[in-house]
Amino acid sequence: MNLGPRPRALAVATTLAGAVATTLGLVAPTAAAPSPAAERAPADHVVLLAFDGFDADYLELVDELPTPHLDRLVRRGSLTTSSGVMTTITNPSWSSVATGAWPERHLNTAYWFDPETNTARGQQRDLAVPTIAQTIRDQGGTVFSSQWYILQNYGTAYGDPDGLYTQPGGDCSRRVDDAVDVLRGEPVNSGGQMVTASGTPELLAVYCDTLDALGHAGGAENPAIPEALMMLDEQVGRVVDATKEAGIYGRTTFIMTGDHGMTTFDQGFGDEALAAIADTGYDAQILSPGSSPAAGTDVAIVVGGVASLHLVGDATGDAGAVEAIRAALEELPQVRAVYDETDQAELRMSPNYGELVVEPQPGWSFGATPSQPVGRHGASTELDVAFALAGAGVLPNRPPSDARHVDVAPTIAALLGIDPPSGAQGRVLTESVRVPE
Repeated sequence: MNLGPRPRALAVATTLAGAVATTLGLVAPTAAAPSPAAERAPADHVVLLAFDGFDADYLELVDELPTPHLDRLVRRGSLTTSSGVMTTITNPSWSSVATGAWPERHLNTAYWFDPETNTARGQQRDLAVPTIAQTIRDQGGTVFSSQWYILQNYGTAYGDPDGLYTQPGGDCSRRVDDAVDVLRGEPVNSGGQMVTASGTPELLAVYCDTLDALGHAGGAENPAIPEALMMLDEQVGRVVDATKEAGIYGRTTFIMTGDHGMTTFDQGFGDEALAAIADTGYDAQILSPGSSPAAGTDVAIVVGGVASLHLVGDATGDAGAVEAIRAALEELPQVRAVYDETDQAELRMSPNYGELVVEPQPGWSFGATPSQPVGRHGASTELDVAFALAGAGVLPNRPPSDARHVDVAPTIAALLGIDPPSGAQGRVLTESVRVPE
């Protein structure tokens, strides 16, 4: 899209940043919810089903498919959508679900250039604030995570019966196997040793990435996705049945959410972007994680759905370079938006990203053209995900208003009657759950 002269381009980018901010729920600041009163908590247990890549658009397929277990579950609550965080990459997204904090605070960042090591970085698990698992543990509770890896060593660990972590690999069914065994009080393989959880955990999380894998392999319209949704429905049924067998169904809340959506692309414009930057007089290089820029490079670019541009070498700190490069990239029809540091702060993104973050138009990637259509995420077009809330403490047919990733951890805490994670910035979804006043 040709956005015209710089003043108009800046206005359009600012408008788009504002629109994304509205989608994210950033217009009015919110604080972490206060502690519930010291009465009996609405729930004794919370089951979190973390389904990677569960795009909100897949709910249209769910409406058409036989999903009896999910249908039955959400009669005790609601099935709607939730909004994620920028960038819409897996680890920063799950980090906000787990901590209740925006990336600006938890600092988990993906696909960026680290000036301290002079290398491009991919995904990481670093967190600057506590997770809901750590918070539950600190307040006397127990946790189990079946491969929801964002909790590993942040409230759960191999061999720890109070905060048990397993990574069985395999498909979703195999991960649900561990959850079912824990609910039955049976030992599970935790890092090579058989360990029995200390009773029924207050929080039980199960991670499945089938939808994400299919989306990356064949795009958001991969014909295998309907079958995968029906498979996930079966796993929901298995977990629900296990809570009934354990005698805790009536006092358990179920939360199902995704981390990001998925956008199909079949074209890349990396060469055009590098040429546009070169025309401004600066030398740019696209780096893969673990690599370092060549001598003489002015702009280090790391691509993960969006492109993070960092000024390096002689160009470091050059405000004129930022303005010139931004204007050149905004002229490319393949570019949807260019976010400068002010835009990024407005979106509450991690401060580890570069001076500019470039978001491609749907159908495009800031890289090479693939041999066949594939899927990407990372941009604002992948913010919306499926979100189900049902069970103990949940008001039936009262879907939350503008639910967000950062609201999940505070809501879990309120349901369990404990304080929220200390870094949480989200709110309790009080329009959908019963919590003591």
